[in-house]
Parts: sequence; C-alpha cells; structure tokens
Amino acid sequence: MSSLNKESFINILFSYFPIWMLFLSVFNDFDFNYLKIEYFAFNFVHILIFFWTLKNPDHLGYTSIFLAGIINDVIIGIPIGISSFCYLLICFATAYIRNITLSPNFINDWLSFLFIILLINSIQVTFLDLIFFIEVNYLKYLINTGFTFLFYPIFFFLFNFINKKISFKLND
Repeated sequence: MSSLNKESFINILFSYFPIWMLFLSVFNDFDFNYLKIEYFAFNFVHILIFFWTLKNPDHLGYTSIFLAGIINDVIIGIPIGISSFCYLLICFATAYIRNITLSPNFINDWLSFLFIILLINSIQVTFLDLIFFIEVNYLKYLINTGFTFLFYPIFFFLFNFINKKISFKLND
C-alpha cells in the first residue's frame, strides 16, 4: 500500500501556489486609499494570470481563472462575467504568444503584456461605460494600466524564481 509522505504533500501544496495567489488577490480587493495615495493602483491579477499562463500554464487552469473572475465581479460590484471574460482573453492571448514565440524574451513578453492590458482595460471600460452605463474614471484606468505595466518586471522575476522552485520541487 502506498503512503503519502510529508515531502510529497509539501510539493503538492507548493505546486498550487499560483491558484492560492489568484484567489487570495481576488478575495482581497486591495487598494491604497487608506495610504492617501489616490492615483496609485495596479492590477496584480492581470500580472499573475499573464505570467503563469504564459510561462507555466499547467499551474493555473482556465476554470479557476473563470471562477476567480466571477468572484472578482461579485466583490467589486460590476456585472457578473466581465472580469471572467477579460481574464480569459488574457489566457487566450498568452496561449497565442506562447505558440508563436520561438525564443522567449523578457522584453517581448513585457511589451506584449502592455498591449494585452491596454486591450483588456479598453474592453472593460467599453462594457462598463457604453453597455451597462456605469460611470468610469478614465484617468484611474489609465494610471492603473501604467502602474501594472511598470510593476510587471518585479513580479516577473519573483514569479520566475517561484516557478523554478516549483519545478525543482516537483522533479525531486
């Protein structure tokens, strides 16, 4: 009879790190209003989904991304399905990038990320403003896009380090 030892349990738990981070960030809806920084915001979920679906799509499934989008819509109070649609568009774009890329390059990934978040935020603003008639602050979306783009390299290197650790732990 096989037994589950402590090391294999830790390895399995460690391999679910991206999913834990996704749901923690969606449930948290963290902003910087209490720090009196009005125009500082970035979308951690976009960075997380872009990196993990581009570099190691086995650790973050489309179903969990869809459910995280539904939860995000409920928590922030926008019509259900918009965040899921945007998150899945990120997944489809990263799948396309992953399939056409011959040699992965950080700069190409970063510029692709800028294009994708500009597209995603414009789609989200269009849905909210023109279809659902929800008042949208365009400046906040633009600043959010800028800070998300600027913070991508920090999280890229952090997630890359974690990805190497996960791959090393699972191969042991």
